[in-house]
Amino acid sequence: MTRPNLLGPPPVHLPEDPAAADLAAGSSAESAARDHPESSLAWALLAEAALDAGQDVQAYAYARVGYHRGLDRLRRSGWKGAGPVPWSHEPNQAFLRALSALGQAAASIEEVAEADRIRAFLLDADPAIPAQMLP
Repeated sequence: MTRPNLLGPPPVHLPEDPAAADLAAGSSAESAARDHPESSLAWALLAEAALDAGQDVQAYAYARVGYHRGLDRLRRSGWKGAGPVPWSHEPNQAFLRALSALGQAAASIEEVAEADRIRAFLLDADPAIPAQMLP
């Protein structure tokens, strides 16, 4: 018998990202974002590539879109603005990657308060999130 979580809201488990199948089949992140603009994963991949290329402003913009698309999906999945979003559930990783990229881009442009807020958000979502995901 499963008991309800009396300490807070239950963890959110997002459905598969809308672009996951296209990306797995070899589509580019740009193509996937064009075909599935609601995808956090496509925007996160674009943001990560921009960060790797030293394009911090572009990364910030891509990550911001991925983050907001992820918030929309979280809310549709019952998230009320707080509670666990476990990294271990693979479909959640798209949102968390976009959020992480946003924090890294914010840190790159010296938006310290935003980077700190995102770090706290990531740790609240999952205290066991991989350290490399933290800005």
